[in-house]
Amino acid sequence: MRRITLTALISLSLSFPALAAQVSVEQLQDRLDHPWSLAFLPANQGVLITERSGQLRLWQASSGLSQPISGVPPVWAERQGGLLDVVLAPDFAQSRRLYLSYTREEKNGAGAVVSLAQLSADNRRLENVREIFRQQPMLSSGANIGTRLAFDSQGYLWIALGDHFRSANAQHLDKLQGKLVRLNADGSVPQDNPFVGQAGARPEIWAYGVRNPQGLAMNPWTQQMWESEHGPRGGDEVNIVQKGKNYGWPLATWGVDYSGEKVPEAQGGKVNGTVQPAFYWKVSPAISGMAFYNHLRFPAWKNSLFIGALKEKALIRLQVKGENVTEEERLLADRGERIRDVRQGPDGYLYVLTDASNGKLLKVGLRD
Repeated sequence: MRRITLTALISLSLSFPALAAQVSVEQLQDRLDHPWSLAFLPANQGVLITERSGQLRLWQASSGLSQPISGVPPVWAERQGGLLDVVLAPDFAQSRRLYLSYTREEKNGAGAVVSLAQLSADNRRLENVREIFRQQPMLSSGANIGTRLAFDSQGYLWIALGDHFRSANAQHLDKLQGKLVRLNADGSVPQDNPFVGQAGARPEIWAYGVRNPQGLAMNPWTQQMWESEHGPRGGDEVNIVQKGKNYGWPLATWGVDYSGEKVPEAQGGKVNGTVQPAFYWKVSPAISGMAFYNHLRFPAWKNSLFIGALKEKALIRLQVKGENVTEEERLLADRGERIRDVRQGPDGYLYVLTDASNGKLLKVGLRD
């Protein structure tokens, strides 16, 4: 697998000088309170949007932004915690089921919870809400919570979990910090998970050694799950998730500690027994949500992976060929807005959330 470092990207970024100028942006909605995730209802019924402070809302082109949908579980909304991801069940059109990830606080700290619910026929309330997963132990003070959700093509639910700023736990299989979890749609554990039956290991775990996941999406061409995460100071990564593999944190990292010194446990960028990222940035853009582009509307975006950037305030486009990233481009950088999430809409446009107390929903495309 080809690895591309920041120095290589200096020349690669020159490959798209004209394309960025062709981008069109339409603001659909503002007045969102730090929106975190979005999901498209089928049959053009609208877009569900989570606000980190605890509200789930519906945006529709005809009527704008709804009042908060009732029935959302209480959340612990501190620092990076709150109401986070929302994904629809693969059979949503029949079952009306959806999944929410959010943070709860216990005696020793906060952590991720995932609940399953049904959206009422009038889109105004959640019904039959049931918790199906809780990150154990809960140790976070509000940092490195992560918590992205995604379904794969077989109907398994994946959860990407941060290390709670306790880096060593990402290597401990008896804890759910710094892990990628794979579950059945009802929250039970698939029996072919790699650590089922292994003493001292949590059976939910599919892979481990991740730091602070911010993006999770299935590659539509290879059917592999990809994950993106924050490094410490530098070393943001995109990983291709493999069964039972160790992604290295904190033993292997391309970043340094926030002090500028070496991460205490780090043994280098490459460490035996760990998997290298498919792509990394030596200087962190502070990447966020991500989505593959797989639509005929804009052929120039074919085989692209889009990733938001919080620190760099841009939308990053990576050109993907198989398991390799071959090019990089920055979009929306002139707007100066933190990008929290990006999704491909059914119409082939990109829908982007900006992270602010007056957050926005943007519709992004290419001009003819």
